[in-house]
Amino acid sequence: MAKAQKREYVWLQCTETGDLNYRTSVNVQGGVPKFTLKKYSPRLRKRTVHKIKRK
Repeated sequence: MAKAQKREYVWLQCTETGDLNYRTSVNVQGGVPKFTLKKYSPRLRKRTVHKIKRK
């Protein structure tokens, strides 16, 4: 049987509007990674940079 992974749900926040558009899970073993993704922002109707926001 597989071990349970230490994962946590985080929000992806748009850097231009500040909206929380997406929710995803990340592996928190060894600290939360700091990365940016280019995702679609519905308010601006284009792809923008999104960063991790923990709740």
